[in-house]
Amino acid sequence: MTIKKKVWPVYFEAILSGKKKYELRLNDFEINEGDILLLEEWDPETQSYTGRVIEKMVTYVGTFQIDKLFWPEDQIKEKGLQIISLE
Repeated sequence: MTIKKKVWPVYFEAILSGKKKYELRLNDFEINEGDILLLEEWDPETQSYTGRVIEKMVTYVGTFQIDKLFWPEDQIKEKGLQIISLE
């Protein structure tokens, strides 16, 4: 299955260069390992697509509920979360 999503230019460039190897998204759509994530560059300033597109194979999907993570919710709200990309 192919799933299309918008991505802002700064993140598009990081994915294109190979530096960014993850995607953080709201869990409001179904996506599975083996699906194709089609990322369409979206410019928030012009409110339009740039025409650039990247296709990436989904190799892992993790879903999380903020109140069921390892850390107390107040610490998450205070400090935020980070995603660490590994190679």
